[in-house]
Amino acid sequence: MTPDSSGSIAPAAFRTALSRFASGITIMSTVQGGVAHAMTASAFTSVSLEPPLVLVCVDRGVRMHEAVLAGGEWAVSVLPAGEQAIAERFAKSGRDLYSQFDGVETVPGPKTGCPLVAGAPAWLECRTWATYAGGDHTIVVGEVLSLSAADDPSALIYYAGQYRDLRAD
Repeated sequence: MTPDSSGSIAPAAFRTALSRFASGITIMSTVQGGVAHAMTASAFTSVSLEPPLVLVCVDRGVRMHEAVLAGGEWAVSVLPAGEQAIAERFAKSGRDLYSQFDGVETVPGPKTGCPLVAGAPAWLECRTWATYAGGDHTIVVGEVLSLSAADDPSALIYYAGQYRDLRAD
């Protein structure tokens, strides 16, 4: 797949190429005005060890965008293998804000109070360090305030347009 004659990359070709990179699946959450917000995020990565920084990319067209920028504190829960339903729930646009966590067991983060998915193999609580424009997304860099990692290293990943379970041998 190469650029077309105008030098532009076709969105479908771009999406196909990027689907060949396996991504972990996370749920990003925040609280704004006493209401919990969340979204599925696969565009999540570490940035720096000292200070501990991570980033997540948030679509400018979703309500989570305003909530995370306004709140300044947020959390990321790495989804364990077998939790595709949670990933799909928080990836769906237009879901009811007040019932979106119904049936999803969460615990409040110890530093931020942001919802963390119970049983997540890892979670991190963050304070926004910086934001950058990134096309139709905002790149939100967060300083890690607290974290936890379980002994079970299973994870839900996304590869070639499908959710898949990753389990350590």
